[in-house]
Amino acid sequence: MADSIELVTPQTAKRPAEAKKTELVAKAAALAGASVDAADRPLAERIVGEFYRHVPAADVAERSPRDLAGAALSLWRFAARRRPGQAKIRVYNPEKAADGWTSAHTIVEIANDDMAFLVDSVTGAINADGRVVNLVIHPILKVARGADGRLGGLPEDGAEGLRESWMQIEVTREADPSGLAQLARNLDAVLVDVRAVVEDWQPMRRVLHALRAELATPPAPPVPPEELAEVQEFLRWLDDDNLTFLGFREYVFDGAAEPAQPPLGILRDPNYSIFAGLRDLSSLPADVQDFVRRPALVVISKSNRRATVHRTAHMDAIGLRRFGAAGEVVGIRLFLGLFTSNAYNRNPSAIPLLREKVRYIVERSGLSPSSHDGRALLHILDTLPRDELFQADRDQLFDMVSGILDLQERQRIALFVRRDPLERFVSCLVYVPRERYDTQLRQRFAAILESAFAGQLSDFYTHLGDSVLARVQFVIRTRRGAVPAVDTALVERQLAEAGRSWSDRLEAA
Repeated sequence: MADSIELVTPQTAKRPAEAKKTELVAKAAALAGASVDAADRPLAERIVGEFYRHVPAADVAERSPRDLAGAALSLWRFAARRRPGQAKIRVYNPEKAADGWTSAHTIVEIANDDMAFLVDSVTGAINADGRVVNLVIHPILKVARGADGRLGGLPEDGAEGLRESWMQIEVTREADPSGLAQLARNLDAVLVDVRAVVEDWQPMRRVLHALRAELATPPAPPVPPEELAEVQEFLRWLDDDNLTFLGFREYVFDGAAEPAQPPLGILRDPNYSIFAGLRDLSSLPADVQDFVRRPALVVISKSNRRATVHRTAHMDAIGLRRFGAAGEVVGIRLFLGLFTSNAYNRNPSAIPLLREKVRYIVERSGLSPSSHDGRALLHILDTLPRDELFQADRDQLFDMVSGILDLQERQRIALFVRRDPLERFVSCLVYVPRERYDTQLRQRFAAILESAFAGQLSDFYTHLGDSVLARVQFVIRTRRGAVPAVDTALVERQLAEAGRSWSDRLEAA
């Protein structure tokens, strides 16, 4: 008789680990129940079960039942009293004598109303602070609380209760008490921002709807009808899950009508400044005022501040200019947010405003979209960083794309530069033979660009496609009034020299 054979699959491989997790959690629940008053025993045991319900089995298997019980009880006791509408935060290093358990990591505990963006915002803040997140335990619980905020229990399914987010996060150990306190303050500020964004999410969208309606109501702003129609479509596109709204504020020139809408989201805080020290547009330098007063209806740029909500990237600033009775610009309505992955992954020919730039560039090039060069041109536009497409004007884009097209498959180093009109940064696209690209070369490139533009590297993004050329976008943060005039051809030669291999030098010799 043949022996029976059981195939090992990922599902069957998990069974022993899951069984061990179940056993350890059961032991931890029993220990937790035995350590509290008899009246609290059922709740303590249930808390332990809920706490570890979604924790990977491998993370549970590494710990003793006593530490498992201690960690769950610690968070339960910490969250035992909390006022709804207020986040509660603790950052500490647990000790067996004081806390009943120990950990090799610093522990962050948070009890808060359940809302969007909590985990990614908190972990993003921890990572931005130079710490590593080792484990996130994040049960979502329905709780009952008294008028004083005291925890009464966990209502059964169907019963009324408050949905709360409890978090216990293990991070890089911090021994300095001042470091623990600073991390707690940073996280508190992040949670304030998260609450402001979540509470004002719908009001910000309603403002967007009102502005769309305003553009469709006479008198029309003094821009060409095709531009007006495209901006209306762009606002509709933003509302279609293409922008994570973080804030809104209206800025006006001195003497103009007061803002029609109150600040929302993170910009409801009067001390939150996007453009350093700006309260009204009249305080801007004259050349920046000239930029703001341009008659174009919409302006898209980057904030020089990183988001604290959702992800720690520089925020996108989308401004809609407001015109006076004589057709002059009297203010700007500014949305602050983050373009979503949909916006970055969609073909630019399907995105309002961008599709007009694509059409202009293709027509100006004189290339047939079905020709080899025409298809290459469209591919360049499709793969170009979205921020370049959104922020550069169509003539800047044409020059950039034409230069990239001229490269084709030639394996040489090339540089394309775009300056921010407000002198906050310079965007540099560097193309380099793919086989030569590595971390050391990227670092040499960054040093050359920092020196050339008297700035500091803010971000870099590497793109390795099917081409023989790799592309690196360097964003160099600059200081207004201190950006030197730069010979781009000279800097490109410096980059090329930095990219020369030993064999290149030997051949030249």
